[in-house]
Amino acid sequence: MKTVLAFDVYGTLIDTHGLLAELTDMMGDKAELFSHTWRNKQLEYSFRRGLMRQYQHFSVCTEQALRFTCRQLQVTLSEDQQQWLLEKYLRLPAFNDVQSALPELAEKYILVAFSNGEQRAVNSLLSHAGINQHFHHVITADAVETFKPDPVIYQHLLNSVRCAANQTWLISSNPFDVIGASECGWNTAWVKRSQQAVFDPWGITPSVEISDSGQLSLMLKDTV
Repeated sequence: MKTVLAFDVYGTLIDTHGLLAELTDMMGDKAELFSHTWRNKQLEYSFRRGLMRQYQHFSVCTEQALRFTCRQLQVTLSEDQQQWLLEKYLRLPAFNDVQSALPELAEKYILVAFSNGEQRAVNSLLSHAGINQHFHHVITADAVETFKPDPVIYQHLLNSVRCAANQTWLISSNPFDVIGASECGWNTAWVKRSQQAVFDPWGITPSVEISDSGQLSLMLKDTV
């Protein structure tokens, strides 16, 4: 069986800060802080729900995080504006390197989109970004009603694709995801998308570190 490359979606393939222009129009110089607070709170809510075994779709975490961010930063957005942002969140852009990297990788490996988002949202993102055709499978959290880095969701991918952990690579910009997959015996590639990004000092390191997905072919050639 070919090696499986499981790509995280939010933050790895898709730019979760892709609404900065729209946010700037709405709130000016608060936009960057708003975007980062929204994203961080979205992840926190997914972690908390996973620990509590109180699953809700990732889109619920996204909406609740948006409302929290408005309150914390004292930004007033109407219900229509908030709904508009949530709809735009289904059409976030892909990072520039993704479009060019995936076709070559899809010829050599089995590509899987692997996300905490629900199936509908992930399909929308991949389709809008014009990259859905490169993936052999789309594996999402709603099938098992838990979130990464719960080991259950990593095992769900292995069961669904019928592959072994040592045949599988996680490609993610999120250190929590890389650590979760590493603990499940996967190979891992951390996509360090900014110089400011810091990997958690847990004594666990990714198999490889790259700055964009275009470097994957060369890195994997030496390891697969």
